[in-house]
Order: sequence, then structure tokens, then C-alpha cells
Amino acid sequence: MEKLTMQEEEVMLYIWNLKECFVKDILAKYPEPKPPYTTVASVVKNLERKHYVKPKRVGNTYRYTPLVPESEYKRTFMSGFVRNYFANSYKEMVSFFARDQKISANELKDIIDMIEKGEEK
Repeated sequence: MEKLTMQEEEVMLYIWNLKECFVKDILAKYPEPKPPYTTVASVVKNLERKHYVKPKRVGNTYRYTPLVPESEYKRTFMSGFVRNYFANSYKEMVSFFARDQKISANELKDIIDMIEKGEEK
């Protein structure tokens, strides 16, 4: 699985959220100022080339659906992130965010509760 650019990730987040969509639907999700339609269409074409989305012809346009589940993408690239930046230790990653006050004690307790209950968010 090829890593996406920030722009491609942003578009994929919209596509995952919409489930199936046209370029105009993705564009509608952007806050103002919206990027040009052609820019979003170009990004979607790149996602198609990378096999992240599947096009289906509808009239004179295409409807896109995700081929890669969001959870699979996150799992693949978070593993690499933890391996490269935190010596393959999720504990190191969490303690980094705790030390930097990016995660609170209550949030850590919530995470521990989720793990103990076997829940996924």
C-alpha cells in the first residue's frame, strides 16, 4: 500500500466518510475557501491510480467508492510511524504525548477502559 500525500489523505477522509461520492460531493465537504474542482478531480485520479478508490461511470461522470478501508490504512501507516519515531513502542508514543500534555490522565483512563473491555473506537 502506497503512502498518501497530505492532500490525498484529506480527500480520502472525505471519501471514507461519504462511502460513495462524486467529485462535487467531496468538494462540498471542504471549508471555504474551497480548492478548485480540477484540483480535487486530479487528487481523486491519483487515488484511483494508487488503487485507493474505484470509479463507476454514471452518465458523463464517475462515482467513486473506497477500495482500501480506513482502518486498514491507519493500521498500516501508524505501525510504521510508531516503528520509525518511537522505537516500535506504543508505550513510548503514549508517554511522549502525555509528557507533552497532548493527552490527559482522563483520556488515558478511557483508553485503558477501552482496552480492558476489548472495545474499538
